Amino acid sequence: MSFGNVFKRTLPWVQSPLIANAPMSGAALSELAIAVSRAGGLGQIGFLDDMHQLSNELQMARDKLQDLIATLPDPQVLPIGVGVIVFGSPMEAWMRLFKTHKPAVVWLSFAGANDIRQWTEAIRQASPKSQVWVQLGSVQAALEIVQACHPDALVLQGSDAGGHGHQDGASIVSLIPEVTDTLLHHGNGDIPLIAAGGIVDGRGTAAALALGASGVVMGTRFLSAPETRIPQIYRDAIFKASDGGQATARSRVFDEIWGPNFWPATYDGRCLRNRVYDQYASGMDIKKIRSWLASEMNGSGSESLDVHDMGSLWAGTGVGMVNSMQRAGDIVQTVRDVALKRIGSLAREE
Repeated sequence: MSFGNVFKRTLPWVQSPLIANAPMSGAALSELAIAVSRAGGLGQIGFLDDMHQLSNELQMARDKLQDLIATLPDPQVLPIGVGVIVFGSPMEAWMRLFKTHKPAVVWLSFAGANDIRQWTEAIRQASPKSQVWVQLGSVQAALEIVQACHPDALVLQGSDAGGHGHQDGASIVSLIPEVTDTLLHHGNGDIPLIAAGGIVDGRGTAAALALGASGVVMGTRFLSAPETRIPQIYRDAIFKASDGGQATARSRVFDEIWGPNFWPATYDGRCLRNRVYDQYASGMDIKKIRSWLASEMNGSGSESLDVHDMGSLWAGTGVGMVNSMQRAGDIVQTVRDVALKRIGSLAREE
């Protein structure tokens, strides 16, 4: 599937191949989205449950992107995306937001096909020119979503991804080709597929495109960008990590450290591995883990606790290749250049 035939009309500022920052809740705000879109990528603002704050972030993005907006066919469309955690979210409040700000992409995640269908229909009424992208992590979910609402793109999140995702999933190496074959078999081969999970550089981007993706999303790589809103101690932990498959782990315990897990059973999350996870994996009861952690934090041993022992630092398996600060626009440009060079060299070898 050619990138130019897929997004050139709907996202005209985006350069090929499409590179987007993940809509990381609380970390991807307008500053990051602006920088990524200015570099020819798809900048995205992550989920916020404070509608007033999110509205302000969207307005700041519009104010600071006026020169880019002036070059686009429709000046009403804001050239960024917005991430939505669907379960538990008040749909009417979100629709008012979309009607006002008209983001180019609305990224829906974490809900079943029926809920996604309702949200998709409502978005297409509230902001008809907004693209609806749906994040999921299995072949069955992809087929169900496509049959329910025919989104404008599917974001296929592989098991290497940081943050929340399908508990039972595969890496993009098998997920993208199987989804491609399944959708073709059911007559839905026209839907672009966006790869997410374990991609941090141009090599991973080229590989995703070879697998059949029309673009990529990166979260962990953008944790290195100063435009991403995270504490420096979190960023330092990312830079320190190596051997991503060992340095990170997937588990629901990361949402259970301080209280009951409100996430549906379908989902778990990948974080930097910590002592909480190690104790949980060894069989310790979560209540005992909470008691131990509270005691350690409030006692004389608190200075021995590392930052990621005290909370959930979301990161994917590509974390070992993210080891220095780099501005978001430079990340987009570097990843794009390397990906195109890789693709070109493979073509010449043929």
